[in-house]
Amino acid sequence: MNSSSKELGKRTVTTNLAIREEIRYGINAGQPGKVGLVRPERQLFAGNSRIAGMHFALITPSHNRRQYLPEAIASVQASIHAPLDFSREHLIYENGSTDGSAEWLAQAAAQAGPALRYWSHPEKVRAGLARNRLIAQTDAAAWLVPLDDDDILLQRCLYHYAQLIAQHPRQPWFVADFLRMDQDRRYLPNEDYYAWRFDSPQAMLQAIFKAEHFIQGNVCYSRALFDQVGGYDAELPMAEDLDLYVRFLLAGHLPVLSPHISHLHRFHNSNVSIGVDAGKHNEDLRIIYDKYAGQLQQLGVERPG
Repeated sequence: MNSSSKELGKRTVTTNLAIREEIRYGINAGQPGKVGLVRPERQLFAGNSRIAGMHFALITPSHNRRQYLPEAIASVQASIHAPLDFSREHLIYENGSTDGSAEWLAQAAAQAGPALRYWSHPEKVRAGLARNRLIAQTDAAAWLVPLDDDDILLQRCLYHYAQLIAQHPRQPWFVADFLRMDQDRRYLPNEDYYAWRFDSPQAMLQAIFKAEHFIQGNVCYSRALFDQVGGYDAELPMAEDLDLYVRFLLAGHLPVLSPHISHLHRFHNSNVSIGVDAGKHNEDLRIIYDKYAGQLQQLGVERPG
């Protein structure tokens, strides 16, 4: 990150009353500055002592997503915390965009408002490296929530994670459900993702490498756990998130199942995962398996065929 991008990253983005129309109907989605609504929530009840001081950092690498990035940002800004008391920030690593994303972010960041920090990098980088660079800027005690630049966070997502973190103070990561939508934000029936409940990390690893179960951005994990396992593999071209979660499991940490919907995952004609069929997914699984073959074999987890 160069000094000018760091300076831009210190700026913040505010939102406006157009969020209700922008999220619901797509109005102003292509206009600079129309980012979303943020208003201080009334704290109706005293914050839980385990929640007070809790901080979430949403992590978004972005490349050529000018069409969808404003909605992703707006969805984070629209988060509702009341009656809980915690803070959040949204970190964006714009890299190599040629569609006006960097220019739009510069205009949006000129407005005052809630914490949104971003960095611009002239060349496209892999998602794992972008996430690592963003997470390096977060507080050591932060809770990290990945959000793709074309997805939409639900308003109560962080609230539900905060409740579970307070209820399970020794657990370092959580997994939720998510829904799928098309490029125009229309719900896709029969495409819901639902997290499975497992009895042990070993059982979850078995399901992952049998291609029976997977995890994407529907997670929340502690910065401490991220640091413990070494962060994202910056060299993997695909499935760097699943690779990280495999290391969470190999470290003995089974996620707590959070019975809420975390976000809306958007299907469109430029998804990064386009062309990932069963064969390609198995290929990705074999690459990940071979990295940890010794540990996985000791657990009785077989290599994908």
